[in-house]
Amino acid sequence: MAVPVAKKKRRFSRPKRTLDPRISFDYKDTALLRRFVTEHGRIVPRRISGASTQQQRELTIAVKRARLCALLPYVPGAESR
Repeated sequence: MAVPVAKKKRRFSRPKRTLDPRISFDYKDTALLRRFVTEHGRIVPRRISGASTQQQRELTIAVKRARLCALLPYVPGAESR
């Protein structure tokens, strides 16, 4: 009887995403902030956005300030109500 040979598992690697370090997040720039908010209204995590730790902190603060000033909605679809 032949012994089955185990298949080698290939590791899948994605190219690293990086965000331009010159980007500064401002709560008044809603066009930029909407790129980092999902259609459900959640802030995109670092592993997906490619932001550094410091950039992600600035992004989070800017999105929260924009929501507080009613520039961005807390709930998706709220602007059409």
